[in-house]
Parts: sequence; structure tokens; C-alpha cells
Amino acid sequence: MKQRKKSDLPQKVCATCGLPFTWRKKWEKVWGDVRYCSNRCRRERAKPSVKKN
Repeated sequence: MKQRKKSDLPQKVCATCGLPFTWRKKWEKVWGDVRYCSNRCRRERAKPSVKKN
């Protein structure tokens, strides 16, 4: 099996933080549904914005 360079893998932009992230093997079957780069970003998206005085 030939190794791929990380720069050759597909990329997406995180819906929460806006940073690009690359494909991971564990996302192979659900890559179309992946929107967040990490569990932290996935958790943060659900929090309502809190206004500070």
C-alpha cells in the first residue's frame, strides 16, 4: 500500500472555529457528515452565546 502525503488528503473547514482540518481514517465512512475538527468544537456549537456586562 502506498503512503499518501497529508497535503494530498481532502480538507474541510470547521463550522465552529473556521480552521481547516484534514481527513482522518476514523472518518472514512462518515466524511460527508463531518463538520467539526474536534469534540471540543462540536460541544461549543451547541452553547448559546452569553452576553457579558
